[in-house]
Amino acid sequence: MKKAYLALEDGGVYEGRSVGAEGEAFGELVFNTSMTGYQEILTDPSYAGQIITMTYPLIGNYGVNPEDVESRRPFARGFVMRECCLEPSSWRARQSLPDYLRQHNIIGVDGLDTRKITKHLRTAGAKKAVISTQESDPERLVRMAKDSPGMTGADYVKDVTAEAAYAWEVPAETRFRVAAFDYGIKFNILRILREMGCAVTVLPATATAEDALATDPDGIFLSNGPGDPAALTYTFPVVRELLGKKPVFSICLGHQLLAHALGGSTYKLKFGHRGGNQPVRNNHTGKVEISAQNHGFAVDAESLDPSTVFISHTNLNDQSVEGLEHKEVPAFGVQYHPEASPGPHDSSYLFDRFVAEMERHKGAVLA
Repeated sequence: MKKAYLALEDGGVYEGRSVGAEGEAFGELVFNTSMTGYQEILTDPSYAGQIITMTYPLIGNYGVNPEDVESRRPFARGFVMRECCLEPSSWRARQSLPDYLRQHNIIGVDGLDTRKITKHLRTAGAKKAVISTQESDPERLVRMAKDSPGMTGADYVKDVTAEAAYAWEVPAETRFRVAAFDYGIKFNILRILREMGCAVTVLPATATAEDALATDPDGIFLSNGPGDPAALTYTFPVVRELLGKKPVFSICLGHQLLAHALGGSTYKLKFGHRGGNQPVRNNHTGKVEISAQNHGFAVDAESLDPSTVFISHTNLNDQSVEGLEHKEVPAFGVQYHPEASPGPHDSSYLFDRFVAEMERHKGAVLA
């Protein structure tokens, strides 16, 4: 197979084997510590603008199938592996991972020391990078990586959001109506809401509060998504206007946008949290949840007003904010993914809480 090269802005160059599309791809190089779920990771819109390094050494062994996708297509810029399985073994497989990468024009490379790359990113932080099957000169590759755009200040939501509002699959029995802002929403969020009896209208990221309220929702959902939350200034007043009118539940980027709407701020993490094994403490119960995460920014705890905002969850690795809730109106969010697919499912109770908040709000209105 053809050679491929990975180059980092700080000078690192790695030679491997091309196992995807040919060409060049630029993005922020990050790592994910999940042992399974590579197809869900590739199709998570939160990875727009990024090149993913998988820390688990063997990727692609169970192939790819159409049931496990989390969005309409992969949004990652590139995929880096220690070893890519070319001949998958699973009754569910419909094609190999290399074929899937080529189909969607995603550049993949294997044969690299992903342990070394990950240790470097943990020390030096996430880096701008390039993967190329066309250029082999190390100096030119590093210069290309340096000259590529960074993640800070980038609005990738515009690249992944829905073009127009649409209704997700209607449940057999509708208990609630939910207006979901699509900043890069994952299908499993919509699947879970449907299973809980929610008829969901998905709205583009640029939708207004009036657009959301016009669907006559019982609740508002703010989804996950890519890029720098501070760049999405057009969303802050929309979220702020909805607070107190309907219960609000937010995940990942949506949680960060809720923080901005409440007067808080966010900052870029050194290398982010990505993987299905992240420990989080629930500050209500003291219990520890193992969570799935994918984010490179976090909410600044000091920027939040403690008289109105409670920090509900805390990351046990670096003490960053993993959840917040408003003390006066029904609005809460978490930094991680309670809809985690393929898992873990420790935090699925948060969807029950959202349903309970909608039930309570409906009862208050009727009373």
